[in-house]
Amino acid sequence: MTRTLILGGTAWLGREIAAAAVARGGEVACLARGESGAVAEGARLVRADRRDPAAYDELVGEWDEVVELSSDPALVGPALRALADRASHWTLVSSVSVYADTATPGADESAELVEPVDPSVYADSKVAAERESAGRLGDRLLVVRPGLVVGPGDPSDRFGWWPGRMHRGGRVVVPTTEGRWVQAVDVGDLAAFVERAGREGVVGTVDAVGEPVPLEEFLREVRVAVASEAAVSGGVGSGAVGPGAALELVTVDDATLLAAGVSWWAGPRSLPLWLPLDAGGFVRRSGAAYVAAGGVRRPLRETVARVLADELARGRDRPRRAGLDAADETAVLAVVDAQVAPRG
Repeated sequence: MTRTLILGGTAWLGREIAAAAVARGGEVACLARGESGAVAEGARLVRADRRDPAAYDELVGEWDEVVELSSDPALVGPALRALADRASHWTLVSSVSVYADTATPGADESAELVEPVDPSVYADSKVAAERESAGRLGDRLLVVRPGLVVGPGDPSDRFGWWPGRMHRGGRVVVPTTEGRWVQAVDVGDLAAFVERAGREGVVGTVDAVGEPVPLEEFLREVRVAVASEAAVSGGVGSGAVGPGAALELVTVDDATLLAAGVSWWAGPRSLPLWLPLDAGGFVRRSGAAYVAAGGVRRPLRETVARVLADELARGRDRPRRAGLDAADETAVLAVVDAQVAPRG
């Protein structure tokens, strides 16, 4: 039986990894404060604040696998000092944000990293965590660098905003799609990879990324999923979504979006997954190493359907961490309409 310790494990990805390990018959412990939610059924919560010097005292014995989800230097270093000598294998979940170049499509794990200067910066903290872990663990370390992680339960709302918004119907602001891509890995696939790689002792560095697809194709798949759900739930044809409002995608150029105060990629008042054209390499990374190591990349259509079902279950119109709210979107559309209105 594999003994797995997850440092975290009560939030989204950590819970998915724990569930995958439990499903394989392993003994799973999650060290966390327990404030982000419950652990996966069958896992054991070791409740502790990792900033407490005594946080690791209850963790006795050897561990076949340790999964580190944090990059906070105040958490990463103490965990290594407390547990590295008792771990056969260690997986650090990092990010593709560590790469200095976001413009070059097809770049792989050999690409140059940012130089960690400020630990409060996400990319810097991830690089620092990688280096400290490598220095302590050597050839027992697997660094997994996920790209955009999506799927049911996603707290970021970046991917899920689109099916939620299209399901509501009406006029939807979309960016120009030419030269733009989406690259996402389903949380279920990522969790299964981390679990299996730990169990089998995979080491090195792997960019865990999905198949890159043109943004236009992504929007089309979302529209198909929304239309299919509407038909099943009683809508009248592919044009009837949400509360009966016809769906119209309104393309808005970058200059207009930026002038209207719309943000790139994520966060409040953003257009999720929209990136500057010169950052296209960020969502077109090579996934060859991930696939070679056994990583699965399920079809985009399946992930979109999973996300749409989750969006409807959680509440399509709930407050979100990313995307345009109704008032902001209406304001952008008003600007667009003014640009095309006839002048007397």
